[in-house]
Amino acid sequence: MLWTARLVLAAVFAGVCAARPPLALAQRESSSIVIVTGQQAAVPIPTLMEGPQNALANEEIADHLFLRLAGVGPDLVTAGDRGFVPLLARSWSRRDSVTIAFELDPRARWHDGAPVTSRDVLFTYARARDRTIAPRLAHATRRIATVSAEGERRVVFRFTQVYSEQLYDATFHVAILPAHLLASLPPTDSAWSPFAASPVGNGPYRWVRRVEGEFIELAANRDFFLGRPGIERVIVRVAANTDARINLLLAGEADAIDNIPPPTTNLARVAAAPHLRLVPVPSNLLGYLLFNQREPGHPDRPHPILSDRDVRRALILALDRDVLVRALLGPHGYVPFGPVSSQLWIRHGAPASARQDLSTARRLLAGRGWVDRDADGIRENRTGARLSLHLLVSNSSLVRTQMAAIIQQQLRQVGVDIQQTRVEAPVWLERRSAGNFDIDFSSANQDPSPSGLVFSWACGGPGNVGKYCDPAADSLLHQAIASPGADRRLWHSYLRRVEESAPAAFIYTQTFVFGVHRRFRDVTIRPHSSWSALWRWPAPGS
Repeated sequence: MLWTARLVLAAVFAGVCAARPPLALAQRESSSIVIVTGQQAAVPIPTLMEGPQNALANEEIADHLFLRLAGVGPDLVTAGDRGFVPLLARSWSRRDSVTIAFELDPRARWHDGAPVTSRDVLFTYARARDRTIAPRLAHATRRIATVSAEGERRVVFRFTQVYSEQLYDATFHVAILPAHLLASLPPTDSAWSPFAASPVGNGPYRWVRRVEGEFIELAANRDFFLGRPGIERVIVRVAANTDARINLLLAGEADAIDNIPPPTTNLARVAAAPHLRLVPVPSNLLGYLLFNQREPGHPDRPHPILSDRDVRRALILALDRDVLVRALLGPHGYVPFGPVSSQLWIRHGAPASARQDLSTARRLLAGRGWVDRDADGIRENRTGARLSLHLLVSNSSLVRTQMAAIIQQQLRQVGVDIQQTRVEAPVWLERRSAGNFDIDFSSANQDPSPSGLVFSWACGGPGNVGKYCDPAADSLLHQAIASPGADRRLWHSYLRRVEESAPAAFIYTQTFVFGVHRRFRDVTIRPHSSWSALWRWPAPGS
């Protein structure tokens, strides 16, 4: 254990001794980029990004350091065996309907020079499929029956069933870890190990250092087997305050910002800067009002108001969601049909979402016994209970807090009393996870695969905190997933059923807009991992 202590002390000492971030130098180096973001990565290590560490900041740094077997192609279609691009695996072949063999690229190396082998793949997937280590990944990879090796360069995946996203499940969820550095370390110690302080990956960039609360620095892996990165140095600078991030970009102290936050005036400020360009990118973000169908604090009982589908439908029809989206997201947002973000391929050709219909909303409520009996503007049922609901909102989202006030006004038009409960993010997460809410203004960062909808919108989904359960919808969902190809018709049938069941009011998805300095050309930004294609950008002036 002495060597471990020395390495930990050395890592800490290096972080403490690091001076101010060398941002001025980075700006002078034509082959460097400074990206400003709102959160610093704490543990950018595959299989450790669980629970509180399941954060975008961790994922995006990890994607510079660690490769998957293959990547989702530019059209973002995750069904079938086409449309994926080689990464650690140079090729793959199907042996039968439930078996895929991957051939590892013999050029792939870890940053310490060791070759990437099948042992690394087996080690990583054993961790990823262990619910005690990585429950989220274990759920995502639950349909992988076995992962086996045939020599040092071939790995074979066998699946529990025939379905269209076998290749996606084998490649997207898990980036590969170095077994030769981690196999002897208990998984519970990984987050505190020297490896976590200074990760050794196999990707286009190497870890250099982290100055806590300020920046993370990466350097190009000049021996990267898929090609030397054009940008030599990446600094991911942290500024929690929205205005601070925008000002750093406008002042030239940052070259790029990951998503220009609201209000829309921020977009106008960046667009007006001659040295910057706006880059629109489909997003994985979905914002929605989640209706709890169980009584808060008593999950064994139906919710006294929201267990009624007609009431839920009335609440949705009372909302002018187009107004909400236009007011706060402008042309970069729209109302989705079902729980579908703008990056999901199944959104193409889907029906239009329902428009506001106050007369139908009032009729539905009256039909369920909710009438304004005392003429105070709020409906009551036959026992005199008011149609009053609490809306849980996290203070961390400016968009949702501003929308909540408009939602409150819109629902009052049909006699519904909405009381806002605004809380800090940790309290919001605790209450949401415990089902302690009537209506929760949620947002979700979705996987690029529609099969990820099982997590929150299927009867047994681990993220289904609203307790929505419709066996007919589940059947349609599993039919769509099992389809051998990318069949949008099956998915649209499922989405129509969800809309009819009204488990939530799906409020917005959006196009993210990034700001990037004009000295960078041939810019590619990926919806599911913003900067993962950065290594392919040419150096400015080249």
